[in-house]
Amino acid sequence: MTVITFDNKGNGHCLYTEQIDLRQLGALEITRATTIEFNNHTSEWEVKDSENHLLFSNQSRAVCLDWEQQHFNQ
Repeated sequence: MTVITFDNKGNGHCLYTEQIDLRQLGALEITRATTIEFNNHTSEWEVKDSENHLLFSNQSRAVCLDWEQQHFNQ
């Protein structure tokens, strides 16, 4: 499920998926909320925020993607 929230300026915020063609709303400015990268030392995938803080980790990238969806679509 895609959840879009709007701030006081009318800007929408959501995790981008192709379920909804957001281009129909107008010009897009995309900013990554997180990065999901493999840590060779721990052998786990890590979800980090834009300031490189570890938010979540798991051996499965799919679990990390699911966590990201649940965390940001609240």
